[in-house]
Amino acid sequence: MRLRLSAEQEQFQEDCRAFVDREVLPLANRMDREEHTQADLIRKVAEQGYLGAVIPRSYGGCQLDYISLGLMHEQTGRACSSIRSLLTVHGMVTLAIRKWGNELQKQQWLPELASGTRIGAFGLSEPNIGTDAKSIETTAELVNGRYVLNGRKKWITYGQIANLFLIFARCEGQPTAFLVERDSKGFTANAIDGILGTKASMLAELHLDNCEVPAENLLGRIGMGLSFVGTHCLDYGRFSIAFGAVGIGQGCLEDSLEYTSNRKQFGVVLREHQLIQKMITEMIVNVEAARLLCHQAAYLADLADPDFMMASWKAKYFATSILRKITSDAVQIQGAFGCSTDSNAQRYFRDAKIMEIIEGTTQMHEMIIARHAYI
Repeated sequence: MRLRLSAEQEQFQEDCRAFVDREVLPLANRMDREEHTQADLIRKVAEQGYLGAVIPRSYGGCQLDYISLGLMHEQTGRACSSIRSLLTVHGMVTLAIRKWGNELQKQQWLPELASGTRIGAFGLSEPNIGTDAKSIETTAELVNGRYVLNGRKKWITYGQIANLFLIFARCEGQPTAFLVERDSKGFTANAIDGILGTKASMLAELHLDNCEVPAENLLGRIGMGLSFVGTHCLDYGRFSIAFGAVGIGQGCLEDSLEYTSNRKQFGVVLREHQLIQKMITEMIVNVEAARLLCHQAAYLADLADPDFMMASWKAKYFATSILRKITSDAVQIQGAFGCSTDSNAQRYFRDAKIMEIIEGTTQMHEMIIARHAYI
């Protein structure tokens, strides 16, 4: 595996870091408190080309290689996991259309998704269905040349503002994927507030009450919803979250280095205390180890190696698991300030728990990784 970034990738990483430091990080705690992402910030993210990261240039995107995609998600996650979540779910929708859409669907949706005039959201989870995705209860029926969808979707990231949803429903008894526009007849979205972490990700519960969708909005074929479309999207989601978790860890490390270099206790700066040095050492090693697992997954993805899937499971599992201690230590190092809303550490701490749940729980990862070892 190639361990060094190319000159172009290094420059892209520097550009990403500069953008999030300038535009995202200063707003992150405020957006967390307000549980809202500013529209102007989303516009700036789109202008950077990040919303078109997986879209081919022929449709207005920049189609980054997977290493660069990972760098983008790490740097964004370092600043704000909610904005990283936007890149994740929007990317999942664009990736699904790019891989499984017909040419008309690509021409209709991809340029708008690349420019940010359309925001995509991923609609799989339901009030009664989370990890057991194959048991979705939402239904779709072809009536007079249009699909009629009925059901509810819950915990939909950026569902409050998205205007194109990738919705999974049971059609003819089989999981099937549909593209549903926000202004579709029978579609409504209600805001969900008070979530533990990624509080600015503007979650929503979607209601599909005899929601009418044109027949041409079927993505792929009936029955391809989970085994093809959904699986492909979730692989990308895990990859994104793994790199984003590395970003959270890196953010904790950088904040801790700065705080312990300036804060004095017992007449010396904190960094001179051996127990602090132990915490910092563990942060450094765990973040670097997680980053290497993520880069291995990206390397395999760029090679179109089928081992990418399992590599992303391992990367997401390790990267999210180490955050328990890293974020806890970051808060501990800052003491009372680390518990205040002025500190990034408390936000990192809460966001870390979300990372262990979304796109496959920690326990599901343990089952999958262990079972794969016996194959």
